[in-house]
Amino acid sequence: MVQTICVAGAGTMGSGIALVAAQSGFRTLLFDLSPEVLEKSASSIQHNIDHLIHKQKISGGEGVIIFKRIQFISDTSKCVADFFIEAIIEKADAKIELFNQFAAINTAGAIFATNTSSLSVSRIQAGIVHPERVAGMHFFNPAPVMKLVEVVSGGQTSEATTQTVYQLCKAMGKTPVFCQDAPGFIVNRVARHYYLEAMKIVETGIATIENVDALMEASGFKMGPFKLMDLIGIDINLAVSKSLYEAFNYEERFVPSALQEDKVAMGELGRKTGKGFYNYS
Repeated sequence: MVQTICVAGAGTMGSGIALVAAQSGFRTLLFDLSPEVLEKSASSIQHNIDHLIHKQKISGGEGVIIFKRIQFISDTSKCVADFFIEAIIEKADAKIELFNQFAAINTAGAIFATNTSSLSVSRIQAGIVHPERVAGMHFFNPAPVMKLVEVVSGGQTSEATTQTVYQLCKAMGKTPVFCQDAPGFIVNRVARHYYLEAMKIVETGIATIENVDALMEASGFKMGPFKLMDLIGIDINLAVSKSLYEAFNYEERFVPSALQEDKVAMGELGRKTGKGFYNYS
């Protein structure tokens, strides 16, 4: 039975997942090596709780309880939990190393879920003791708002692990969808061209960034592709594009956009840096 959840990585996604876990009644550990990142995360989570109170979705007293359920920690040795969700850098070796550190101080029954949006779950679990307890648990940004979670079974994921991840998603008020390990899983494989084709249109001068976003939103999308990339993080979105490009043997339809690569090279990563395809300062 899952009682304590440890979320690794206190960036936008990790902070959002931690808030979801705490709102759902779980004791939550939010781990990051950087005290400064944890401080920023705590402020962001409190801001989101205050917003929920302002919208009368929770009471002030509930807000206090939710925040108290979260423990902000930078010491790996204190990461003792029943269930782990990592939301760190999109590099398989880094995720494997972190999970192995956690495995060394936790019971063999602890479950490890990766929030990767594009890396192979099978590759990650292959480097971990008891690979059957590793699965994908792909949240979407912003995690407190978006209902969908992809529950990804790697080549060695046990049925018990898959079911535990699925039931945890339900307990968090999410809509879990099963899928097997494959490049981009379901959503990123289908949605990749929402971004890539939009950037091609701008690169070839057919329309402006603002026009593309306005037209897509007028067509029923809640957010245009450029606004969405700014929200996700242009660097993160580019990393997914590169991962799929490699996974599909460099097929032309997955070629990363030079427009996006230029933004990353300039450090204009979206909302988190104050500038991306739009200015936020």
